[in-house]
Amino acid sequence: MELSAAVERFLDHSRFERGLAEATLRSYRADLTGLVRFAERSGAHRLDELDLELLRQWQWEASESRLAPATLARRSASARSFTSWAARAGLLAVDPGIRLRSPKLGRHLPHIVNQAQAAELLDRAAERASTGDPKAVRDRALLELLYACGIRVSELVGLDVADLDLDRLTLTVTGKGDKQRTVPFGVPALGALVDYLRTARPVLRENGDGAAGDALLLGPSGKRLSSRAAYDVVSRALAAYPGGGPRGPHTLRHTAATHLLDGGADLRTVQELLGHASLGTTQIYTHVSVERLKQSYAQAHPRA
Repeated sequence: MELSAAVERFLDHSRFERGLAEATLRSYRADLTGLVRFAERSGAHRLDELDLELLRQWQWEASESRLAPATLARRSASARSFTSWAARAGLLAVDPGIRLRSPKLGRHLPHIVNQAQAAELLDRAAERASTGDPKAVRDRALLELLYACGIRVSELVGLDVADLDLDRLTLTVTGKGDKQRTVPFGVPALGALVDYLRTARPVLRENGDGAAGDALLLGPSGKRLSSRAAYDVVSRALAAYPGGGPRGPHTLRHTAATHLLDGGADLRTVQELLGHASLGTTQIYTHVSVERLKQSYAQAHPRA
């Protein structure tokens, strides 16, 4: 089988049988398309010509191009997923990617804002929304939801009105792998949502052609709000606060998780709220919750 054809079969399998998220599929396609091009330049056009040495040369070329360790690790993971599938499907006699190693990654603490800054950010959003501008009312609801629930931006823009339960103060989120989970939100987020649904969403919807359907968050043209547009809203709101790193929806996700732990939530609860498959992914937030650790120490240790 041609290597490029095998990649297409793997992508179809990942989309239709595994139900992987579009972002994951895009990463797979980009990485494996690069692998196919490298293999063809090396004279390997068939799947059975793909071996460990070729995979290592592919990664070595990327490392010489000074790609970030995280990018190299993602490429390795994509290749391993592909060769593992090919071996399980009987397209390869052995899995050549099983011994392909990823570079070790340093663990970076996520960028967050403190509780006072988060409160100020949301107060400013409420002040702008008080003008009645539909976009400002929507942006307030967007920011309140991200901070209240810690959901991913893809989960946020994928919400429909029917996913909200305003009586129980919960929303149904569809996360990675089409897995659904129920996430609670608080009274401030409820107020922002009710205001948006009553005053702003009908105005934004009138600008569209009905293509948005039941989408919760709408753009100026009446269509479902895009992830890029949501990122821009959060980035502008965070621009006033110091700190390095990206300034988008994930900052509020990190912030929500950290503040939950600071407030006494247990790690398993935060894992469930964030939709992490592994507790290890959630544990990074324990490194940010220094204040909670200090308080527990002061209360519990006799020599504190």
